[in-house]
Amino acid sequence: MPNKDIRLILTDIDGTILPYGKKQVSDRVRAAFHAAQDAGIHVGPASGRGFSYIPVTFGGDATCSATCLATNGMQVFLDGALIHQELLPRAPLVRIAKLLANVRHAGLICFEDGVPLLVEGDVADLEKSFPLYARESHHVTDVPAHDIEKANVFVAGDMAYTREVLEYLDDRIEGVGFDLPMAGFLNIKPIGWSKASGIDVMCDALGIGLDQVVVFGDGGNDVEMLAHVPHSVAVADAAPDAAVAAHWHIGTCEDESVAKAIEALAAREWPFGA
Repeated sequence: MPNKDIRLILTDIDGTILPYGKKQVSDRVRAAFHAAQDAGIHVGPASGRGFSYIPVTFGGDATCSATCLATNGMQVFLDGALIHQELLPRAPLVRIAKLLANVRHAGLICFEDGVPLLVEGDVADLEKSFPLYARESHHVTDVPAHDIEKANVFVAGDMAYTREVLEYLDDRIEGVGFDLPMAGFLNIKPIGWSKASGIDVMCDALGIGLDQVVVFGDGGNDVEMLAHVPHSVAVADAAPDAAVAAHWHIGTCEDESVAKAIEALAAREWPFGA
């Protein structure tokens, strides 16, 4: 029988509770978060987005992201306080920028104080990959001269070409790792760090076990999280490796399947399987 003393719920955003192409989650998703909070459960997003880009997806409702894994777990927030942060070393990012100068329709962005800096590549290609970052980006001539809070490779291409760029970089870069959350975009992360690592930090702070956590996801950057937590859930149409890593499977993001599951968990009901 699953442990129904659930104390923490974390969910990916894009493709899990926010349909691709949409800017904000639904009223039902926000209401489900509040229902869980009212039931004494910590709940929040576990996203590849930097923290400053997360509240807007909840219509500015800051309570929905007060507990949060941002930047693929590199930033861990609990009840509004930043309790852990990882940074990316500068040197590998400089190397990545130099390599990407010779890769068609690809580039590098680094974030400073939440602002995307276009280090390498064409803003038109970034627009195809992540329009929000393209609109807010500032062009710079080099990686900032310090460790970096967040960085991404963007690719104006399909999943096959994105994977080709990932493999090209992975074979040549040491000091950081990569994952592929969706076509056209690569996360850059510290070696050995992921959303799963951030969950461990949060569980330690809350004094709970992994069997008291439920996580939801759909993408390649969710795989380690889904494999790490016993009560892991993939939405329909998840990436194949994410679906394999998850223990439970539910309906689509568009059908608000995660919101329905969170509503049940808030009511102390078990919505997965038999």
